[in-house]
Amino acid sequence: MNATTTDSPWAPLAARVFRALWIAQLVSNIGTWMQTVGAQWLLVGDSAALMTLVQTAASLPVVLLALPSGVIADRFDRRTVLVTAQFAMLAVSGALAVLAFLDALSPTVLLLLTFLLGCGTALMGPAWQAIQPELVERERLGQAAALGAVNMNLARAVGPALGGAVVAAAGAGWVFAFNAASYLGIATVLLLWRRPATTTAPPATNEGLLAALYAGRRYVWNAPGVRRVLLRTLLFIPGGAALWALLPLTASRSLGLGSGGYGLLLAAVGVGAVGGAFLLPRAHRLLGANGTLTAGALLFAGVLAVLATVHTPWLVALALLPAGLAWIAVLSTLNAAVQTRLPGWVRARGLSVYLLVFQGGQALAAPLWGTVADWLGLSACLLIAGAAMLLSAASVRRWPLRDAEGINPAPSDHWPAPPLVFAPGEADGPTGPVLVSVVYRVQAANWAGFTDRMHRVARSRRRTGAMSWGLYQDGHAPERFIENYLVSSWAEHLDQHHVRLTATDRRFEEEARALLTPGSTPEVTHAFDTSAGPAVGPPSPSAEIKDGKVRSPRIPG
Repeated sequence: MNATTTDSPWAPLAARVFRALWIAQLVSNIGTWMQTVGAQWLLVGDSAALMTLVQTAASLPVVLLALPSGVIADRFDRRTVLVTAQFAMLAVSGALAVLAFLDALSPTVLLLLTFLLGCGTALMGPAWQAIQPELVERERLGQAAALGAVNMNLARAVGPALGGAVVAAAGAGWVFAFNAASYLGIATVLLLWRRPATTTAPPATNEGLLAALYAGRRYVWNAPGVRRVLLRTLLFIPGGAALWALLPLTASRSLGLGSGGYGLLLAAVGVGAVGGAFLLPRAHRLLGANGTLTAGALLFAGVLAVLATVHTPWLVALALLPAGLAWIAVLSTLNAAVQTRLPGWVRARGLSVYLLVFQGGQALAAPLWGTVADWLGLSACLLIAGAAMLLSAASVRRWPLRDAEGINPAPSDHWPAPPLVFAPGEADGPTGPVLVSVVYRVQAANWAGFTDRMHRVARSRRRTGAMSWGLYQDGHAPERFIENYLVSSWAEHLDQHHVRLTATDRRFEEEARALLTPGSTPEVTHAFDTSAGPAVGPPSPSAEIKDGKVRSPRIPG
């Protein structure tokens, strides 16, 4: 490809599997939006709080299941996870269609089945995001994220209008039936996808579910760049959720429109988002990531103000065009930011936390906005949401996205194998925590700089497995600095060696070690828990030491 082609927002579509999945996802997303219109319109005559529960029922499962879903996607074949989710959602949508045709779909059953569909979405979300680097090059992940948003908004441009027309002409059952059939396309493409043997499954691990959950939480907590993406998401989503939660009420109560009119309003958002995809590369070049987040929040605040004060349908439809542009600009920026900051071994778990914040913010905010609309009125509620968006825009200056230029999540297997006398975990050897100690020698002039640089090393250790970390200066020989960190098991420490370290971790270590006394080398030791007694006794006089290990019988403790 030439430079012009690779800079195009559509460049990832040149990848055959990505293109096929993108098309299949478009059909599925159209079905999802058709169903959303059908479900919301069945409840639009009830209270605002009940109607907004459709969005909550669809989003709440992500709050409950995102983290376990991330573990599943990191531990098992992600294609299998995705195919399973497709067929599960097909079954639930089919049940919705049958009940709707039989006129047996009560609000409670509708919300329950919508919740089950949300469970399928929660199961597939981390796996879907995590396979993107297998489909496109890392430098194209931003464009792939934008194309994902374009996909959703193309569906929003078509699905709601089509869904509203079908509901008005034939009833909600047919939109549910179309949605059920739409899952077959993604399942078919995934089943036909022939992945390289080296990527058919995540790296093997003996982690249990709780240990894997803890490892994902620990990584995110000790990755400042990822945490900042989550903060920016948390500050944007509540105000943005007001538009999706309250637009059906705006259509019916403020503008006097039916289901078809509501579908056209959603289509206007979709058209704006698709148009915005053409402007995104230029916006990112001119404004940067943080400028794009600020501009998107300001645009969204203006749209909410229009919805609160204008009661002319065509003017509202025009105002919704920039809402789509703002939505795709902000979400593609955030999605690309989190994708490029996560290494492969924990990618799905990190993305599950992002999806938890994104979907959970919508799930919790939607009923809140519905309750406020019942108490204070629709216009006042929309103005309050607009004020929340203004605060989001203002906060970018205080809490911007961190620069990603220095982040390289590529794996780096640069630690040498430890020369141990015995192999932990074998026979009667220790299987508990491992204390790793590293002794450095640093000249006095570099003490402050070394200590400062080791703070970044500390976050690296914690991200990759350390339960605790400390840096100590020898009171007898101040040039000696001792780094101690505790890892829960020898297996997890080996994962640090061979799976979890990244090129960024290596750079942090090299920057700290550049300040060591010339000619000195760090001294590394590994110590094991002896609460059950020593692992081995002294070697016999005839013991042979080979490959760093004593070849003699163990002496039980």
